[in-house]
Amino acid sequence: MTRLPDFRLETYFSRWEFTARHHLTASDAQALTMAELLALADDGDRLAWESLTLGYTETHGDPALRRAIADSYRLAGPEDVICFAGAEEALYLAMQVLLGPQDHAVVVTPNYQAAETVPLALCAVTGVALDPARDWALDLDELIAALRPTTRLVSVNFPNNPTGKVIPVEQFRELARICDERGIHLFSDEVYRGLERDPATTLPQAADLSERALSLNVTSKALGLPGLRIGWIACRDPALRTALERAKHYTTICNAAPSEVLARIALKNRSALVARSRAIIAANLPQFDAFFAAFPDLFSWSAPDGGCVAYPRYLGADGVEAFCADLVAQAGVLLLPASIYRSELTPTPTDRFRIGVGRRDPGPALDAFTTWLTTNRPAPR
Repeated sequence: MTRLPDFRLETYFSRWEFTARHHLTASDAQALTMAELLALADDGDRLAWESLTLGYTETHGDPALRRAIADSYRLAGPEDVICFAGAEEALYLAMQVLLGPQDHAVVVTPNYQAAETVPLALCAVTGVALDPARDWALDLDELIAALRPTTRLVSVNFPNNPTGKVIPVEQFRELARICDERGIHLFSDEVYRGLERDPATTLPQAADLSERALSLNVTSKALGLPGLRIGWIACRDPALRTALERAKHYTTICNAAPSEVLARIALKNRSALVARSRAIIAANLPQFDAFFAAFPDLFSWSAPDGGCVAYPRYLGADGVEAFCADLVAQAGVLLLPASIYRSELTPTPTDRFRIGVGRRDPGPALDAFTTWLTTNRPAPR
């Protein structure tokens, strides 16, 4: 295994995720129960679940699951899909397959840490930062200027984690065209796709725009099923898919059979599950708007364009690291401070924190947050 630095987010979560009373920084939509998911099964999938034999499964993934996944793409078919144990395995193996010491990659920041640290362990990497002063806009000209003759990969994530940013559709199409024209693989992390506040801003899936592009997705976020640990890559390059399959032989080999059947049920009901997640977020956002409006001297807040997370600015004199540490220790309210999202590639804001907007009933957490702020009012800068 390539030597990698500590995964800051997971290290932080290992201390607090299951001990804090209020997990207010969750990156997923509210999870379904097993009963809720099985209630959506058709007769064939219910029989498959009840008669399931717990043997090995196909490395590419259950064929029926791959067909259900492919139904969400315009051009990518079942043969273009390979399943993994969550999005993290897919991302890790894709970078291992695509990048070598002589290559160069461009990575948009801020991001999920592995999107940066895995390429950095393999090759030269240039970061291109979303601009917080322009509502996290992507400067496409800056990204193009970062490309080299040896650039093999451009990695993006929209809706973005942690900012919730969605770039314009035209800009995304132009990025895909430029990558295709130069023989570069566009690696598009699309795990929050479908959770845009305005459905008209939903980006096309990269795998439908180019045969070289890779679309990463997972059941964890928009579908609210992180416990299944089922992710996938859609890519219309057969040689690349073969390389991914052979890389998977060294990690999980195949997915868990129960998870594949349950994921199949979920994907067949994708529209209903995404609508459920969207409704939860829509109901939650006014509560977050009201909370932050009550403390304008301490926070600068705007709702995310899409996804389950936002990245507000903290204005207190104590700084965001001390603020988040005191909040979880004293009030049991968990947030992720800016240090979790620091980049080795680009300057990143040091006064932000990630907050989750996708879990049902954030009221008790916001009440605890309000009580703590009222009692321990930090001084504004």
